[in-house]
Amino acid sequence: MSTAHFDTVVLGAGAAGMMCAIHAAARGGRVLVVDHAKAPGEKIRISGGGRCNFTNIGTSARNFLSSNPHFAKSALGRYTQHDFVALVEKHGIAYHEKTLGQLFCDDSAKQIITMLTGEMAQAGCELRLGTTLEGVEQIDSGFAVRLGGDRAAEILCRHFVVACGGKSIPKMGATGLGYQIAAQFGLAVTETRPALVPLTFGEDVLAGFREIAGVAADARVSCGKTSFDEALLFTHRGLSGPAILQISSYWRETQPIRIALLPEHDIFGSLRASRQENGRRSIANTLGEILPKRLAAHLADAHGWAGPIGDASDKRIAAIASIVQGWEILPSGSEGYRTAEVTLGGVDTAGMNSRTMEARTVDGLYFIGEVVDVTGWLGGYNFQWAWSSGWAAGTAIADRTG
Repeated sequence: MSTAHFDTVVLGAGAAGMMCAIHAAARGGRVLVVDHAKAPGEKIRISGGGRCNFTNIGTSARNFLSSNPHFAKSALGRYTQHDFVALVEKHGIAYHEKTLGQLFCDDSAKQIITMLTGEMAQAGCELRLGTTLEGVEQIDSGFAVRLGGDRAAEILCRHFVVACGGKSIPKMGATGLGYQIAAQFGLAVTETRPALVPLTFGEDVLAGFREIAGVAADARVSCGKTSFDEALLFTHRGLSGPAILQISSYWRETQPIRIALLPEHDIFGSLRASRQENGRRSIANTLGEILPKRLAAHLADAHGWAGPIGDASDKRIAAIASIVQGWEILPSGSEGYRTAEVTLGGVDTAGMNSRTMEARTVDGLYFIGEVVDVTGWLGGYNFQWAWSSGWAAGTAIADRTG
């Protein structure tokens, strides 16, 4: 087995790993990026429907979950969404803003991957794909990294960066490797669970949902004191859509979620007005003027809202409006890591330097991106954490090697 020397080895050619490599090599440091996949940036490629929601213009630390809500502030504040947008514009990548500050490529997510690999090549980084990590250990000069796969080798390096993500989307090769490395070197790992994931329900609830699978509606979905106003989607397996994915990061087993359909709409007022205008119309059809017709029919059937709207008293109309905008339901679980966009939890930030992403007790060991206990909302926030944490580690390494 051959032996080679690098200043830095980055494990993971995803968003955070490539960003880190670019900046770690900025002052001439020798950087090697390794990944078991056949292509870099696979999660970038599939994100945003193939157009990559690469950041959110409103990013701040409040958009992230962590055992330490202050940890992300340093990296996010020093490499901001505006800095990444400037990089995108420098490469001439056209983009547009969708709802709630989300920025997407006009053309393809592959443009972001090309941008990052191009920046790495310009900085002199070496990229080895189809390469597995067989082991890593600390030595006097840094780390000895054993690589397998197509180009088995031993690499001696001063800095070792863990950027291999979490457990989400295992069909793309995601594993808990990053957490195993953290444990090997004595760093704690918080509880991990699927996040930004559809919620599932028992058969008694699902039987009704299957009738309206594919129906979407604007809603306010709440769990505890947290709520999100976005669309929800009924599916054959349960509930999905942006509002559900968002609340899934806050939901725990045995907790109900609350759903207010059309939260900004005066349902009571609309139904009363319809009673005056066309009292012979059924309650289901009247609701169907406000909500998607299939959803209105389902609710009317489920709650026994029969008869014409003209026969409904104010008290009954108020009760209908209360259910439409105050529905409580208990999920049985989630679809799990198979469809989760990210992993909640990760390497405990208590053992890390928030400015450099370096482990406090292991000189030269860094953790960045999804593997860390910093998890963003849906809408480009997790990519921004990847860019910011990768930049923070990369610049810290460059300062030590340059």
